[in-house]
Parts: sequence; C-alpha cells; structure tokens
Amino acid sequence: MNVAELKKHCLRHPGAESKLSGPPSNVLVYSVGGKSFAYFKTSEPERWRFSIRVTPERFLELTDVPGIKPARYMARFRWVTIVDVRTVPQDYLIELVAWSYDKALSGLTKKQQVAIAANRSRPERRPRSPD
Repeated sequence: MNVAELKKHCLRHPGAESKLSGPPSNVLVYSVGGKSFAYFKTSEPERWRFSIRVTPERFLELTDVPGIKPARYMARFRWVTIVDVRTVPQDYLIELVAWSYDKALSGLTKKQQVAIAANRSRPERRPRSPD
C-alpha cells in the first residue's frame, strides 16, 4: 500500500476527517470526532512518515522492526512511526489503522459514537439525474 492509497483508506472510516496543520508541526492528521487516529508528516526530511496508535504489546513488537520506531513526542501514548508504509504488508497496515481508529472512536461520548454509527448505516444519497 502506498501513501496515496493509505490516505484514502484512512478517510473511508465512518466520521473520519483529515486536517493539514502547517508549520511548525507540518502534519496531515486523520481524526474522528476530534480524536486523532493517524497522521502523516508532510515536511522534509520526514515527509510521508506515518504514525498510528497501537496496543502496548504491539508497541514493543513494532519498535523492534527496522523502519518502525516510537513516534516523536507521542511514544508515551504508544504511537509508532512507520518510515515507509510500502514496507508493511497491506493487511497488517489495515489492521493497525483499524485498531487506532477504534481506539479514537471509543474515546468519544456515547452520543457521538451513536451519531457516527447512524451515519454509517444510512445509505449514501445520490442526486437523481434529470429525466
């Protein structure tokens, strides 16, 4: 999975939004209900490094893998940074993003969770074509 595909994947989660934060942070943040679940660094020399939150067990496992390291300033909250997303198997990357998204979603109020679930179950409305 490349960076463009991963960006699209992150936005497919119900209620997911992206926001570009300029200097000094220079990150593209993916969140649900204001809770972050993933981000890309957008400036050099770390351009397109991807960070997500993981379980404590996965944190230990992943930080032993070459190309994956504790996320700067966020490691204490069990965030890891993947230097090149193309080096991680797609299915595993999707699983990691899903867990991070679910963790962010669980931090929302029940009312917010219900609203997001309601939007997920509603069929997408498409404009009718003029006949």
